[in-house]
Amino acid sequence: MRELRNREYRLEWIAYGAVAAVFAVIGFAKGPVCGLLFLLCGGAFMGLHFTFTRRRYRAIAELSRDMERILHGQEALRIDENDEGELSILRSEVQKMTVRLKESADALLADKLYLTRAMEDIFHQLRTPLTAMNLEVSLLGGEDLSCQRRLQLTRELKKQLEHTGWLVETLLKMSQLDAGTVTLRSDSVSIRELVEKAAQPLRIPMELRGQELRINIREETFTGDLAWTAEALSNVLKNCMEHTPEGGTITVAAEETPVYTRIVVQDTGPGFHPEDIPHIFERFYKGKDAGSGSIGIGLAMSRMVIAAENGTIAADNPTGGGARFTIRFYKSVI
Repeated sequence: MRELRNREYRLEWIAYGAVAAVFAVIGFAKGPVCGLLFLLCGGAFMGLHFTFTRRRYRAIAELSRDMERILHGQEALRIDENDEGELSILRSEVQKMTVRLKESADALLADKLYLTRAMEDIFHQLRTPLTAMNLEVSLLGGEDLSCQRRLQLTRELKKQLEHTGWLVETLLKMSQLDAGTVTLRSDSVSIRELVEKAAQPLRIPMELRGQELRINIREETFTGDLAWTAEALSNVLKNCMEHTPEGGTITVAAEETPVYTRIVVQDTGPGFHPEDIPHIFERFYKGKDAGSGSIGIGLAMSRMVIAAENGTIAADNPTGGGARFTIRFYKSVI
């Protein structure tokens, strides 16, 4: 019997055997019939006890084998195999533990796959400007290079450096948001101040394109971080600027209700391609009409910042044409 390998099981046999022997001796001292009756009763009780004990130990052993198989990924734990209360509870708790461990393992694997894909995307995005810079540096080393050509290459090199710096800085900020290491402020911010700050770095490019920025904002406010939200909104305005033709218009309007503060950014460009709308805010996604310099992280970062401030952002094509971004900052958790 494998159960005899268990020390507690052996001690129970010895203890019950000793008690049965004592009662049998007492019974035989009073008479053969009484002694035989005591002996039979003791044997019956011992048999019943060890039958149930053996079943319990076998169930525990089976549970141990199930856990071993689960650790090797061979099968899932079944909690309906045992009707005993304590063992059923134990199986239930083990089931919960294995489910959580599996979920953690799946999440870890998903994170690894995501990190691998993200690193591949980052390498791909950095490789293009680095290749261009290497080529420009090689050309700048030419002895017979004219001053005009040298100035042109220097400007292009500066542009590539700025682009690479922006890419690295944006990716760093996104990684901080992913890791939850960024603490966003919860200040009462004027929407007009937010729009002015977001549009400031785009004023000159818009002027060169002949574009007009219309701001239809009164005294609306929201609760959030001015600096981070301005950068998020700036990415939205930049997207509109790049897809609005020369002489076009970009309009920013706001509305405050008891539930949320809404910011609507709309341009007079061609609008979104219908197939792009569900993926516009995905990281490294490039739309069908994206320019050659598009990376696909600006709008993704905007969504991350706005979501961290209890907000939402959506994109669509309004009836009158153009593209429209709708941002909502809710006044309570949704």
